[in-house]
Amino acid sequence: MFTEPGKLLIAIGIVAVFAGVLLLTFQKTGVPGFMRWFGNLPLDIRIVREDYRFYFPIGTSIVLSAILSFLLYLVNKIFR
Repeated sequence: MFTEPGKLLIAIGIVAVFAGVLLLTFQKTGVPGFMRWFGNLPLDIRIVREDYRFYFPIGTSIVLSAILSFLLYLVNKIFR
């Protein structure tokens, strides 16, 4: 009865640990060249003034949504 939610939680945990390890690695070594696009896509809105900063990453959100949707699709295919 609880095997499917259990598998999903394990998959989410593995992905979260992998993402955490990547973030810690990037923090210590600096952002690699293939991640420089992150936050600098054409649809990302950035307004910088003397005392005001506004940043709304629409393009980055769309790309991350597509990547995460694909990863969850793969996880769903593997565990079914």
